[in-house]
Amino acid sequence: MSVWTAFGSILMKDIKTYYLKPPNISWGIIFPFAWTLMFFLRSQSAMDIRDILPGIISISILFGTTSMLSVTITFERKSRSFERLLLAPISLNLLMLAKTTGAILFGIINAFVPVIFALFMTDLSGVHWLTMTGSVFLIALTPTFLGLFIAVSVSEVFEAQTFSNFFRFPMIFLCGLFIPVQELPIFLQPISYILPLTYGADILKTAISGNGYMLIWFSFLMLIGFSVALFGLSIINVRKKWIY
Repeated sequence: MSVWTAFGSILMKDIKTYYLKPPNISWGIIFPFAWTLMFFLRSQSAMDIRDILPGIISISILFGTTSMLSVTITFERKSRSFERLLLAPISLNLLMLAKTTGAILFGIINAFVPVIFALFMTDLSGVHWLTMTGSVFLIALTPTFLGLFIAVSVSEVFEAQTFSNFFRFPMIFLCGLFIPVQELPIFLQPISYILPLTYGADILKTAISGNGYMLIWFSFLMLIGFSVALFGLSIINVRKKWIY
């Protein structure tokens, strides 16, 4: 069995076993779907929709990537089924990428649910689609690897759920999704800048409505840096705590 056959088998197993199940669909898709409807229906103009679209996309990705990943990996470790995956003929790095790719894809798909709604409600002709697509991909990476880091740092499923919410809900309010970071209380702004979603949301604002305030290349570098750091720390934890 080739390396990429093993990669594909692990990915397809996770998609069928976890990501297409009702609990993940309800929390990962219906919740962002409800957020989209709520914000779009209360918006009074096309400009309102363009202003809130970056926040809705970011929330959709955040919940789509983390709704199942941290729990499933913790569960597999608890049930010792993860140990069988370590026997697969692929490196540990590629194995963990296979375990996270499903969440990344799920998050990217979720990101375009509000975009499809917006297409029917406003003119998106001025959107810089290449920049938006690149930011969607990197935004999907960072929460996914954050979920991975949480999963390999705890030992119980309820701990993974608790820590996931500990990071997710502050991101909604502190990352400039709906309230600009500059308008937050001064003592909260430093926290915003250590959260990766702040940079992803700013790129989306620049691409969709032109309201971003940070340099795009800097935000992209920050997202890449967060992704590499979280994935690297996760691999270190797996080698230290999971492999004997």
